[in-house]
Amino acid sequence: MTVTDAILQGIIQGLTEFLPISSDGHLSIYQHFTGNYGESALVFTLMLHLGTLIAVLITYRQTIFELIGEGFSMIYDIFHRRLSFTRVSENRAMVYMVIFSTLPLVGFVLIKDFITSFAEDSDIIIEGLCFLYTSALLFLSAKCVKGKKTARDMSVKDAMAIGVLQGLAILPGVSRSGSTIAGGLLMGYSKEFMVTFSFILSIPAILGACVLDIPEIIAAGMVYSWPVIIAGLVSSAIVGFLAIRLIRYLVINDKFIIFSYYTFALGIVVLLLGIAEKIVGITFMI
Repeated sequence: MTVTDAILQGIIQGLTEFLPISSDGHLSIYQHFTGNYGESALVFTLMLHLGTLIAVLITYRQTIFELIGEGFSMIYDIFHRRLSFTRVSENRAMVYMVIFSTLPLVGFVLIKDFITSFAEDSDIIIEGLCFLYTSALLFLSAKCVKGKKTARDMSVKDAMAIGVLQGLAILPGVSRSGSTIAGGLLMGYSKEFMVTFSFILSIPAILGACVLDIPEIIAAGMVYSWPVIIAGLVSSAIVGFLAIRLIRYLVINDKFIIFSYYTFALGIVVLLLGIAEKIVGITFMI
């Protein structure tokens, strides 16, 4: 892999991680048509995810610092037996809901290897179907009546449901940000809150994925040179930072539905190409 190729993948990751169109799905398609699929591609994809994590940390640094402080305050309350789940602050409610929304990911860990195998193989039919699923979810959320609920209104049931939607995003073609934002909008939460909550929720998910993939990284060894890794990391971080600002603008201004149209068209194209490859028995390359 060249530095140019790494930068291109970093741009794809930065844009598609936060725009609700599935970063893993787009990277899987790109790697499919360039012949860069397999375990080494999975390791490089993880590096790109770290770049987008940096973008989240920079963009929401103030909120993150406040939530960390609230987390320590919560621990203090636990030891002094005065922890409460009623009449709490917005930040305390956000901490609770991030925890409850992250819990379903534990179940998905058990089937992670099975699901990620779809991103490592030479077949793109699954990616096409997943893009269509993302399109349907985005379309429904764009057409629903928008609510005004925030963290203090979120129930454990809602938080867990959003967590399940996030867990399904390990399928290539299912958007993590799209699933969590759309799910929240369908449940009646405000647009502004769901954008922030979705990106804050991505932090433990990305960190957890990094920890789980450490054995694979060690087994694969240093497949790519440091310039290639740094180029991908930096480009995904910069583009990711800009993409966060873009998605916030589009969601708040009710432009979310354009991503439904895009993922629908992409899903149809990818599905047809995948079926064509099965019929002719060859993989189309660029």
